[in-house]
Amino acid sequence: MASQVAEQLIVSISDYIAREQLPPGTRLPERALAEQFRVSRSPVREALKRLHEEGIVEKSEDGGYVVGVLPVGTAEEAPLAVEESHEETVYLQIAADRLAGRLPDRFSENELQRRYDLTRTQVSNILRRMMHEGWAERLLGHGWAFLPTLTSSETYNQGYRFRILMEPMALLEPGYKLDVKELLHRRQEQEALLQGGVDTASPAQLFDANSRLHETIASFSGNIFIVESLRRVNRLRRLMEYQKSVDRAASARRCQEHLILIDLLLKDQREEAADYMRLHLRDASREKAFSLQNDQNIVTELRRA
Repeated sequence: MASQVAEQLIVSISDYIAREQLPPGTRLPERALAEQFRVSRSPVREALKRLHEEGIVEKSEDGGYVVGVLPVGTAEEAPLAVEESHEETVYLQIAADRLAGRLPDRFSENELQRRYDLTRTQVSNILRRMMHEGWAERLLGHGWAFLPTLTSSETYNQGYRFRILMEPMALLEPGYKLDVKELLHRRQEQEALLQGGVDTASPAQLFDANSRLHETIASFSGNIFIVESLRRVNRLRRLMEYQKSVDRAASARRCQEHLILIDLLLKDQREEAADYMRLHLRDASREKAFSLQNDQNIVTELRRA
């Protein structure tokens, strides 16, 4: 019985981390999780141990567990420097099929396994990633469901306009408090991209590294409404970002701009950083809107051919 409870908690805790978009390093106290899911601490401890083995959580230096870091970002991390695996290719194909309306709102693991010719392990890995990234969730009892995402160029552009209004103001919040260690870690991720990672990273890896930087910067505001709003926008636009053709030169420029923004914050030049953030987002919005329109035109022509 205890093992069955632990098995269910593995899913519940993973879903909780994904749903709340908990950043890496967030503590996962046994007592709090036990109270939240109304179970004893023993199955919680077993579930956290299993999640640690799967790389979803990490052991804390102070004891207990914290949310793990996704395998994207630093110069030492292999995913930025390797070609897309079969799982990555299928993962992006599922995203494309969902965005094109070729997949239903609800589905089962067996259906994905048959449709994409996957092993049980591959299906589990892909579903875990979809759940962690916030565009699919496990249903109570049986099956899975896709969560809402942006599906048109207009809503995609609205998301950017919202970010232009919100993110620069986050830097001027009265309670803004920089976490230098965390910001330097994000800087390492951007440097790794500039040192060659941008040439080999998949659309998903580029999106993760860059959205993680923006969410980290927003989190320093201490304003939960700003942080949650940005995470929500990023979850909604994720699939459309995956389907855009990757302009490697433009991606490198954005990384360089990110480094300038980080350095302004490290120098405590927050007003200058806010102005720079606004320009950065405005230019990225115009560039990506043009790219998205081109991609959609190409798809339209191919369908007519």
